[in-house]
Amino acid sequence: MGFVELLARSNFSFLRGASHPEQLVTRAAELGLEAIAICDWNGLYGAARSFQRGRELGQRVIVGAELSVNPGARGDSAPTGSTLHRSALPNPQKTQREALGRALSAGSLELPTVYCLVEDHRGYTNLCRLLTRGHADQPKGEAAVELSWLLEHAAGLRLVLPVPEQPRPGEPRRVELRPEQLSALAEAYDARASDPEARRIAVAQVRRLDGYDRAREQLGRSLAEEHGFTPIASARPRYHHPSLRRVADVLECVRRKLTLDRAGTWLSVNAEALRSEAAMRARFADEPAWVDATSKFARALSFSLAELDYQFPCALAPGESADQRLWRLTWEGARRRYPEGIPMQVDEQIRKELSLIERMRVAPYFLSTWEVVELARARKILCQGRGSAANSAVCYALGITAVDPARSELLFERFLSEERAEPPDIDIDFEHERREEVIQDIYARYGRGRAAMVSEVIRYRGKSALRDVGRVFGLSLAQVDQLSAALTQWESAAAVPQRLRAHGFDPNDARLSQVVSVAMALEGFPRHLSIHVGGFVLSDAPLDQVAPIEPARMEGRTVIPWDKDDLEILGFFKIDVLGLGMLTAIRKALLLIDEDGGLPACAPDPRAPRLGCGFELPDVEPGVRASAHASPAALMDMITDVWDPLRAITQIPPEDPAVYAMISRADTVGVFQVESRAQRAMLPRLRPRCFYDLVIEVALVRPGPIQGGMVHPYLRRRSGEEAARVPHPALWPILQRTLGVPLFQEQVMQIAITCAGYGAGEADQLRRDMAAWKRSGNLLRHRERLLAGFMARGIDARFGEALFKQIQGFGDYGFPESHAASFALIVYASAWQKAYFPAHFACALLNSQPLGFYSVASIVRDAAEHGVEVRDVCALRSQWDSSLEWADEAPGGASVDRVSGADEIARRIPGVGGWVTSPRGGRRRRALRLGLRLIRGLGEGSAERIAQARAEAPPRSIEELTRRARLTRRELDALARAGALTALEPERRQALWRASAPSHGRLFAALDVREPSVPLPPLKRAEQLLLDYHSKSLCLTDHPMSHLRQRLAQEGVLSSAQLADAASGRQVSVAGLVLSRQRPATASGVVFMTLEDELGCVQLVIYTRVFERFQRVARSAMLVLAHGRLERQVAPRLPLSSSPHAASLAVEEAPVPVLHVVVTHLARLEPPGELGVRSRDFH
Repeated sequence: MGFVELLARSNFSFLRGASHPEQLVTRAAELGLEAIAICDWNGLYGAARSFQRGRELGQRVIVGAELSVNPGARGDSAPTGSTLHRSALPNPQKTQREALGRALSAGSLELPTVYCLVEDHRGYTNLCRLLTRGHADQPKGEAAVELSWLLEHAAGLRLVLPVPEQPRPGEPRRVELRPEQLSALAEAYDARASDPEARRIAVAQVRRLDGYDRAREQLGRSLAEEHGFTPIASARPRYHHPSLRRVADVLECVRRKLTLDRAGTWLSVNAEALRSEAAMRARFADEPAWVDATSKFARALSFSLAELDYQFPCALAPGESADQRLWRLTWEGARRRYPEGIPMQVDEQIRKELSLIERMRVAPYFLSTWEVVELARARKILCQGRGSAANSAVCYALGITAVDPARSELLFERFLSEERAEPPDIDIDFEHERREEVIQDIYARYGRGRAAMVSEVIRYRGKSALRDVGRVFGLSLAQVDQLSAALTQWESAAAVPQRLRAHGFDPNDARLSQVVSVAMALEGFPRHLSIHVGGFVLSDAPLDQVAPIEPARMEGRTVIPWDKDDLEILGFFKIDVLGLGMLTAIRKALLLIDEDGGLPACAPDPRAPRLGCGFELPDVEPGVRASAHASPAALMDMITDVWDPLRAITQIPPEDPAVYAMISRADTVGVFQVESRAQRAMLPRLRPRCFYDLVIEVALVRPGPIQGGMVHPYLRRRSGEEAARVPHPALWPILQRTLGVPLFQEQVMQIAITCAGYGAGEADQLRRDMAAWKRSGNLLRHRERLLAGFMARGIDARFGEALFKQIQGFGDYGFPESHAASFALIVYASAWQKAYFPAHFACALLNSQPLGFYSVASIVRDAAEHGVEVRDVCALRSQWDSSLEWADEAPGGASVDRVSGADEIARRIPGVGGWVTSPRGGRRRRALRLGLRLIRGLGEGSAERIAQARAEAPPRSIEELTRRARLTRRELDALARAGALTALEPERRQALWRASAPSHGRLFAALDVREPSVPLPPLKRAEQLLLDYHSKSLCLTDHPMSHLRQRLAQEGVLSSAQLADAASGRQVSVAGLVLSRQRPATASGVVFMTLEDELGCVQLVIYTRVFERFQRVARSAMLVLAHGRLERQVAPRLPLSSSPHAASLAVEEAPVPVLHVVVTHLARLEPPGELGVRSRDFH
C-alpha cells in the first residue's frame, strides 16, 4: 500500500504556495509517491501544468481544488455576530454574497475549506460549475461556494475536510461548518456506505509538531466517528522542498500585508513540504492506517485532463457539414481574390490545406474565426490576421489574412501540422478603439456561457519582487526604490555585492542579503491573474463543462483561469482578438483623405500587395453578422450609408516609388513598425524599393537576426559588396529571396525539411525548440541530426555549424515571414498616407493616442517639418479631436493669402505642405488644428459642451463661454493655461486672471457680468513655455533648449543641425530633451537614447560601462548634456538590380547618412522651470 498526497498546493494558489506545480509533480516522482493531487486555492490554475509534467514523467496527478465554503449562505443561519445575513433586504442572497466578499477582501473573516477531488468527467464538470458559481458576485481573487452547491454538485466528486485549526490571538474571525451541515455532506458523499472505498468524504489529519497536533487529532477523530468520515494522513504541503520555507513565509506576509517582525503565528512552525511515504509512515507510526487510507481513497480518482471533450462551435446550415461549408466558402473567397482565375499553385495549396484541415477535424475553428472577422466587417472595422496564420492560403481566401500566397513563399506547416496534432492559433488585429465592439459581438453571437477570454499570468519580475519582499523585511519605500535602481536587472549571484556596494548598500547586511535572495527566488512566480490582451476561447457546449469561468474586473468580460500555454497543453482553440492602434489611425486618416477627394478612383492592380482582409464584402450568410443590438439585415441597413474604410483602403496605390523613397530617407516618424531608432538607422542602409524589401526590413531589425549574425551579411550582399551565395544548390530556392542568408523561421524549417530529412511536424518542433532553447535546452538535441543530414546531402560542415549558430541566435525572437509580411502591408499603407497627406496622417495619429514610439509633441513637430501649418488649441475652433482646416481661411472664416515661393514648390512634391485638391476645385492646403483632448484636466464632456455652445452662436467673451458651456473653474483654468482662450483674450495672463474670477451664481447667470479690467503684464517666453508643457506637453512657438542655447553655444555644445555638418570621429557635445530611452534585451546592456533640441533630434549610444557610471542621469534626467564621439555611417549606393524581387527605381537617391554619438559622459541639465513631460521609455 502506497501513499498519496491529496492536499498539495502550488504557487498558482497566488501567494499561498511556494512551488511551481511542475516542481511538486517532479518531486512526487522523485519521492516515489503513488499519486499527488494539486489542489490550488479556489481554482484549477495550476492544473494544466501539473498534468503536462505528470504526462512527461509518468507520474499520476489527481485533479482537484481547495474551495472556501460559506456556511451561512443561501438561507442558512449566519454565524453568531456575522454581518452577512440580510434576509430583510430585497435580494438577500446576492447581498449576503457581496457582504461576504467585502469581509474576505478586508481580511476580517476566514472561511472553512474543503478539498474537491475529481473521480470522472461528470465530477470535473461539477467542480468547474462550483468554481464558476463560487467566483460570481465576488471581488477579484476571492471566491466562496455555498453549502447547498456542494450537495447539488456531489456526483463524481470526493471531499477531504482538513481538521479545523485552533484560533490564535490576532487572527481573523473564523467560521466553521456546523454539525447539521457536516451531516448533510456526509449523506451526500456516501460517508456510511457499506463498501469503505465507496465512501467519498474524508477528514485529513496533519501533524505539524507545533503543540496543537493532539487537539487537532481529537477533533478529527470525533468528526470521523460522528459523521463517518474516512481519516487520512497528509502533510498539506505548500512547497516541494523544505528549503522554500522562507519563501512561503514571505509570500504569506505579502498576502496579509505584514512584515516578518509582525507575522507572529502566521509563519511556518515546521516546514510544510512534500514528504515521502517513508517520512509519512514515520510521522504517523502510531496510525499507519491513515497513511494506507490515502491510497484506497484515491483509487476512484482516475480522471485525467486528457479526457476533456472540448469542441469548437460551428453554426451550420441544414444538410451541410463543417468541412463542406469551409470548402464552399474557401473556393468562393478564392474566386473573389483572383477574379482572373486562381493560380495553379494557389489551387493546389488550397486543396492541400483543406484536406489536412478535414483530417485534423478543425474546420469549425476556421469557420468561427471567419465569423468573427465578418462581425467586424459588418461594423466596417478594419482588421487583419497576422502571425503564422498568414502562411495559410485558406485563411487568405476566407479574408482572414491579407498575405497573397501567389506572391509569397509561405510554409503552411508553420501554422498547422498533422504531425504536431495541435490546434491552430489565429491572431487578428482590429482597430484598437473599436475592438470592444467586436468583443461584445462575440459574446452576443456565442453567448456568455460559451465564450470567455483567456487569462494572463502576472509574474514576479525583478522590481516587483524586490518591492514586495523589501516591504516584508521592513525596508522603507525609499530603500526599496533605491534597491530596485541598484539591481535594474538580475545579475549572477557573484555580481550582486558589487552592484549593491556601488549604490551605497552594505552587501554583508544579513537582512539585505535575504531580501535579494528571496526576491531572486520569486522571479517568475505567479502573483495574480489578469485578462489576456485579446485571447478568446469559444465552445460548442457550455464552457463550464470543461473550464471554470470567472468574472473579470473589466465590465462586460468573463475569463477562464488559464493562459495561452495552458490552453495549448489542453488542446483548446484560441482566437486572439487584438487591438492595433495603427489600424485606428489608418482608418481615421483615410476618412480625412477621402473627404478631401484624395483617394484614387481605383487601384490599378487588384492583386498587388495592400492592407486588408479581402475587403470586398462577400454575400452575407444568414445569422453570421448578428450582433448584440441588431439582426444581420438591420445591421447592414444601418451601415449602408456609412463611409466604408474597408473599400477605401483598397484604393491606396501599391508600389509607389515616392513612398519607398521617403522610407529610404528614414522619414518615418509615425509610420508603423519602422519609426524606432534602430529601424530608422537601418532604413538608409537597406533602402526598400518594393514590398518584399519592407517584409525584410520589418524582420531584420529584430533580436533573432541580430543575435544570429545575419544582418551584416545580408546588407553586404544587398549593396553588392559580397555575392549572394549558398553552400549547396538545394538551398538556393529557399534562400534566394534573402540573398542566401536565412532570416525567417520558415526558412529554417524548409532547410531542415529539404536538406536534413526532417518531416514537416519535426521541422515545426525544431522551431519550437529554437524558440525555447535558452529555457529548455532542447535545441541541442537537433544539432547532430541537422549536421548529419547536411553532410549526407553534401552540404559543407562549416555551413551546418554556422546555420546552427544562427538558429540559436533566433532564441525567443525568431520572426515568421508571414507575420513580417502582414505587418509590411500596414507599413506601406501608413507610409503612403504620410508621404502624400502629412496633415491628415498627423491628425489621425494625434486622435489615436496612445500609439507608437513618439510623443504628441514629436508628431506635431514632424508635421510642421513637412510644411504643415499647425494651429494651437482654441476654444472657438478646436473639437475634442484634432481636426483639419483650410489653411487659407482665418479662424473667423475670412480668406487669407499664405502662399509663398516654398509653397509653390510644395504643390508639386508629395508630402510637403499638405496640399490637396479641394472639393470646391483647385489646389488648397490643409492646416492641422490641435484638439481639446490634448489639454490636461479637460474631459470629453466639457469639449462637447463647448462645441454645443459654439454651434448656437460663437461666444463673445470668456464669461459667456463659461456660462453657456457650464464650465467649472477648474475646466476654465485648464483652457486658460493651455492658451485655448486666446481668441477671447489675447493675453494669457489676463485670461488666467479672468478664469479665476469668482462665479456670480444662478441669479446673474443670464447676464454677461465681467470683472473690472485689471492691466497685467504679458507672460514672459519662459513662463508661456512652462504653461504649454504643463498643460498640453508641447509648445508650438518655443522649445526648452532655445532658452539654454546661448550658454550652451559658448561652451561648444552643438545643435542637431550643426551635428549634421560635423566630421565623423570628432569629439562632440550635444544636449536636448529626452524623448525616449531603449535598452533592448539583445544589445548587451547598451542603452539608446533620443534627444530633441529646437532644431531636430540626436541619437545617443550609451554602452554599459558608461551607463553604470551615469545611471541616475541616464535613467531619470529630463534634459541631458552628452559628450562623446560622433559616428557617421553612409551606406554604399545600391545596384539597381540588387534585389531579385525589386521593381527598380529609375533614379537612385543618394544614401542618407546615419548619425549617432557614442557617449563617454552624461550630465543633467536644468530646464527653465518644471516642464512636467515624460520620455517614452521601452525596455
